[in-house]
Amino acid sequence: MTGKTTSPLRYMIAALVVALLQTGVVGYMVSSRAAILRSGTEILLKTVPVDPRDLLRGDYVVLNYEISTIPADKVVGERPPQSGNHGLRVRLQKGADDYWSVSEASFEPLPPQPDSVVASGTAFYDPSWGDAPLIAKYGIERFYVPEGQGRDLESARGTEQLAVAVRVSQAGQAQIRALLLDGKPVHDEPLY
Repeated sequence: MTGKTTSPLRYMIAALVVALLQTGVVGYMVSSRAAILRSGTEILLKTVPVDPRDLLRGDYVVLNYEISTIPADKVVGERPPQSGNHGLRVRLQKGADDYWSVSEASFEPLPPQPDSVVASGTAFYDPSWGDAPLIAKYGIERFYVPEGQGRDLESARGTEQLAVAVRVSQAGQAQIRALLLDGKPVHDEPLY
């Protein structure tokens, strides 16, 4: 008889543990992102948008950055012996126009230097490519906007300058803080 009365209790305890674990994981993901937005180093990037739609999440702008194309002469250190996607560290420095650009990139860790930020990304590399530029991805290539506003950003691209304010953590993780048209914020990303 005691087995029947404890069985529902066990299920309730198991469900509570699972719910707490799920809440903890989601809380960690949100707080990690918020920590980068709150205390990461802010950089300003030039970009070119494209306007697709996601049926589940609405409008989004695909962002292609100048820092995404890395000339071969900017790559320092050893290169991977095999082709494939590899982790890449990219040192960014602020230019006279306030936009940040690539000063060097490496498949190995880059030491901190004053007046620079090291962003972590990935790039496909094939040793047979020689001096071909690398195309880097930083995890900030897509930004969701309210429905109907993606096309507005796309059309503004021709006459106004679209830029992105990005925060980069000390570990190199990047998060979009805001989209700017002609230097004015048009979409701010909330912390939570």
